[in-house]
Amino acid sequence: MKKKLSHEEFVNLAIEKLKTGNFKGIHSVYSGFNEAFRLYFEGENPVLVTGKLAEDGKIVIRPTKRGVMLYIPGEEPQWTRGEGTLQKMGLL
Repeated sequence: MKKKLSHEEFVNLAIEKLKTGNFKGIHSVYSGFNEAFRLYFEGENPVLVTGKLAEDGKIVIRPTKRGVMLYIPGEEPQWTRGEGTLQKMGLL
């Protein structure tokens, strides 16, 4: 039997393998991450685990519609949508 990945290893692998196009992160719902996590870890709650990993600085979570975006630290957008808009307008 294959050795199971740790939570951190699973999340990092998912981010690396599931991101598409120019996106540096993955959507927790639309990518299938939450469902895959529950299957792999036999019903464990991905929200609690990713929250703890973010708290520990292992990943970065950004809220978005119907879920969150998961990023490897340093690859997350450096500003919020509002800050980005203000910067484009030359007000920041």
